[in-house]
Amino acid sequence: MKNGRRNKTVFVALAVGFLFALGLGLSGMTRPQKIISFLDIFGEWDPSLLFVMGGALGVHAILYRLIIRRPNPLLADKFQIPERRKIDFKLLAGAMLFGLGWGMAGFCPAPALTATASLRPEPFVFVISMLLGIYGASRILNNSSRS
Repeated sequence: MKNGRRNKTVFVALAVGFLFALGLGLSGMTRPQKIISFLDIFGEWDPSLLFVMGGALGVHAILYRLIIRRPNPLLADKFQIPERRKIDFKLLAGAMLFGLGWGMAGFCPAPALTATASLRPEPFVFVISMLLGIYGASRILNNSSRS
């Protein structure tokens, strides 16, 4: 990748990441209690996460169809679309672990990273645990693929 194109890619990634973090912060999705209240359907249910997800899905549904018609992305040579469509044990186990962690901690990765700006200990504990889990899973998966 040429230097100018790389600089643009980094700038766009930072800008989009900042915009995403800003949206998470403004919507309150960096607060674990907001997520836990969404999951508490028999208690004091807070549907605001549903609106955030619905808005994101709506934007994606419209823009994906427009963007994918292009011959290539603006800052890359080709689109990187997953080709695997198989639902296997690793996918299901990963989804269950993600959901379990999300429900227990009230964080998922992006809001946890964004919440570290609050300097509260909870997001740091979550992010460190997440990184250790990623490392551990990669070690286990790498060892099992060698067998």
